Amino acid sequence: MNLNLGLIDYGMGNLHSVEKCLERLGQSCSLIKDADDLESIDALILPGVGAFDPAMANLRATGLVPHLLRWGQDNRPLLGICLGLQLLFEQSDEGSDPGLGLLAGRVERLPNNSRERIPHMGWAPLKHHGNCPLLSNDAHSEWVYFVHSYAAVPTDRNDLKASAPFGDQEVTAIVWRGRLGACQFHPEKSSDAGEEMLKRWLTWLRRGAEPFP
Repeated sequence: MNLNLGLIDYGMGNLHSVEKCLERLGQSCSLIKDADDLESIDALILPGVGAFDPAMANLRATGLVPHLLRWGQDNRPLLGICLGLQLLFEQSDEGSDPGLGLLAGRVERLPNNSRERIPHMGWAPLKHHGNCPLLSNDAHSEWVYFVHSYAAVPTDRNDLKASAPFGDQEVTAIVWRGRLGACQFHPEKSSDAGEEMLKRWLTWLRRGAEPFP
C-alpha cells in the first residue's frame, strides 16, 4: 500500500536525522505542524529531544494535542522516539505538566546510585520482553544508541517490550500497546539495527498494521 507518513514538527524533534533515515528506506514523510496537516496521513512519528515541560508546551501551541489524543484513542499507528516516548505517558519527574496520557505510567529520573553517568549517552543492548513491530524474533541483543536522563515506568508491564541495562538495573527501551509504540533510543542513529527496526515498522504499516497486545 502507498503509505502517507507524518513527522510531527513542534520545535523539539531531531527531524533531519529521522527524515534522512526514512529516505534511505525509500519512505517519504510530511511534516505535521498543525491539525490541517493530518489530513490523509496514515501513521505518525512523534520525535523529541530536550526537556518534558517545554516539549508539552510546544506541542500544545501547535493545537495538535486534542488531535493526538483522538488519534491514540482511535488506535491509529503512532511511533514515539526518545522524548516522544516520554510524552506518551501521564507525568514526568522532569516537570509538572501532564503528558499525553496515551500510556499509563510515569517517567522517572535515572537512578543516581548507579555506576553509570547521567545522562545515559551511548550504545546499549536490548533485552526483549515481548513482541512488537520493531523487534525481530531472530535478534535478541541489538545494540542501539541512547541519549537520556529519564526513563518511562509503564503501569502495565505488558506494555514493556524491551529494556536496556543501566548500571545494575534495567530501564525501559521500547513500549507498545495496540498500534501505539515508542522507543527511548534513537533508531535513526542506531546504525543497521535501528534502520532494520524502522524497516520492520514500515513493513507492518504497509501490511495493514495489525494491533499488537
